Amino acid sequence: MVESQTAFQLLLEIDQRCRSVAAGLPLQETRQQDWTGIGFRMGERSYVAPMGEVGEILHEPRYSVLPGVKPWIKGVANLRGRLLPIMDLCGLFGCELSPLRKERRVLVIEYQDVFAGLMVDEVLGVQHFNQRSLMPGSIESLEPGIAPFIQGQFLREQAWLVFSPWVLAQSPGFMDVAL
Repeated sequence: MVESQTAFQLLLEIDQRCRSVAAGLPLQETRQQDWTGIGFRMGERSYVAPMGEVGEILHEPRYSVLPGVKPWIKGVANLRGRLLPIMDLCGLFGCELSPLRKERRVLVIEYQDVFAGLMVDEVLGVQHFNQRSLMPGSIESLEPGIAPFIQGQFLREQAWLVFSPWVLAQSPGFMDVAL
């Protein structure tokens, strides 16, 4: 029993020596505040939607075409028993979807009573930005239809326009789908 006590004491002594010569971790005085969103492309521009405003990302689902609706309404799809209106986000703002159907994705949004799928040319994955690098305000050379839904931009290798699906869901024109 004496041997185990000395072994234990030896381990304690080694632990104390290691702690006395170990370098401490550097203090992190200011913590970077990250902003995270879902990157996507419409036409030639890159956008990013706040992470909490996109519920799901789908490949382009099969959908049924609806008669008597505006051209940017692609149709309605069945998403696990719920009817999901599929809306061409590019078409809503006056541009055309990419002909590469393989890259198209649908951003599913659910905000208050609105449940909809926004079809975009391509999803560019989760994007992280420093919150302090957000440049709020209006962006020059934007199509007038999309400007109300842009909340600023982040600049990296390119401009990432911050697009809010929830602001879009609240706009009267978004819900006005009948011809």
